[in-house]
Amino acid sequence: MSAPSEQIAGEAESADAELVDTSPGDSPATSPIRSEAVFIAALDVGTTCVRCFVLDERCAVRGSAVDAVKLLNPQPGFFEIDPEVLWRKIVNVINQAVQNAKLKPTDISCLTISTQRCTFLTWDHLSGEYYHNFITWKDLRADELVEQWNTSWTRRTMNGFSYALFLLTRQSRFLAGSVLKLMNGQVTPRLLYEILNNKRLRHALSQKKARVELLDSWILYKLRSGNGKDTDVEHITDVTSSTATGLYDPFTLSWSPLISWLFGLDTKILPRVVDNGYKGYGHVHPSALGPEWTTTRVPIAASLSDQTAAMWGSQCFAKNDVKVTMGTGAFLNLVTGSQCHAAITGMYPLVAWQMQKKAIYCIEGASHDFGTVVTWAQSCELFADPKDTAAMAESVADTNGVFFMPAFSGLGPPVNDYRSATGFIGLTPSTTKAHMVRALLESIVFRLVQLIEAAEQETSQKLEIIRVDGGVSRNDFVCQFLADLSQLQVERAENSESSIMGAAFMAGINHGIWDSVEDLKCFRQVERVFNPRRKVYDTIVSRMDKWSRAIERFSDWY
Repeated sequence: MSAPSEQIAGEAESADAELVDTSPGDSPATSPIRSEAVFIAALDVGTTCVRCFVLDERCAVRGSAVDAVKLLNPQPGFFEIDPEVLWRKIVNVINQAVQNAKLKPTDISCLTISTQRCTFLTWDHLSGEYYHNFITWKDLRADELVEQWNTSWTRRTMNGFSYALFLLTRQSRFLAGSVLKLMNGQVTPRLLYEILNNKRLRHALSQKKARVELLDSWILYKLRSGNGKDTDVEHITDVTSSTATGLYDPFTLSWSPLISWLFGLDTKILPRVVDNGYKGYGHVHPSALGPEWTTTRVPIAASLSDQTAAMWGSQCFAKNDVKVTMGTGAFLNLVTGSQCHAAITGMYPLVAWQMQKKAIYCIEGASHDFGTVVTWAQSCELFADPKDTAAMAESVADTNGVFFMPAFSGLGPPVNDYRSATGFIGLTPSTTKAHMVRALLESIVFRLVQLIEAAEQETSQKLEIIRVDGGVSRNDFVCQFLADLSQLQVERAENSESSIMGAAFMAGINHGIWDSVEDLKCFRQVERVFNPRRKVYDTIVSRMDKWSRAIERFSDWY
């Protein structure tokens, strides 16, 4: 859920003094380098691919490997991943990356893990029986359940009661509860759907044999147990993976008793939440990754979600730092410091990271269709290669009155219409592919600017710089259009692998390779800064105004 309404009192320990401004202009010329060779294996398991990079103590990539994630679509709206197929790909890319680096497994100093959030499965870890495949964050199987709950009197009553408590106490946790709702991207509704519709799972729960695994907790179990050889392994997940599930309360830093009570979920089936500086991750089991690893004892130095990894990779450590990841989905994360911020525009408060019992928070807004829009347009032969889109968009002065609504998964905050339709509007006989491609790219930026404006409204802060990462961030037209429309500087790093770099940074801090985030400054080199052009602002803001009016034409379609 976006935010629970029943919270206990008490604010997180103040940690703003611990936040470090890591702007590139203050970066030191060199970093402390250890005399011995250091090699970090950074595993990133995303929605579209599994990657492993081997980096040295200078964060130079020594070797890498990538494999595509096979996304299953057994029926419309269902998006799944076969767990054992995924595991074989994970083992494969780790081994290939080490070989590509011309190293042996015994050379690896530590392993770190970055994973997509809100993808989960249920299984009996003792027998290895899966009750279903991984259900990904893109899955829409629980859409009807979400709609029923969000229009129910129970939800409205709870929201009203929470708002009354907020008026009495002025405590932000109750304000968050006043806008509480279910969302398809959270684990909560999809887990409830499976419990209601999966007989094997219901029977296993009654026998107390089933447990829930988030992607990170499952990978940690497989690595630490030797793929199930040692079943006496702690069931754990990191806080940045649990925080977005809808089952976790960021205000109290625990699984929410309210959610458990509302939906009859036993939190004992969920993994124990640990922070990002956890010292008990242990080692990769010698039999987990193949015979070449039998003599190894490689420490697992960190586990974190992909968005936290991207924040660290973009070095967003200070309050009000903001990054936008433009990949399969677009995620805006604004660091709010040591206070959990109650968001009311459809954005949601999350634990950005937690180390040494100090939680740092952020607010997040998402537009889930970036990758889908690009893939769909390519399949429709609007362009042959996504790299061609910037030149195509720049080949025309404007869209010739064409607009596109990127709503395959509905429109998220601040519109919050998950029944909105996708489509073009304004097509004429003079419309060309270039006009349509430009309309696609402009629509991506329009959604980002909506998120930026919502973030500024939520925090009463005026942003200055946006750090971008992800595949779409390599598109110069998108970045310049974003700078022009937002009137903010858009900063793009040389290394686009923010999740990999962030996972390596956190592992290096935990493993003692670097002493603090100050030591990381020199590893982020800015490739280009896109400065806003005031002279084009009035023209393009009027286009966004017209696009915003077009939202009504596509709203509440399904």
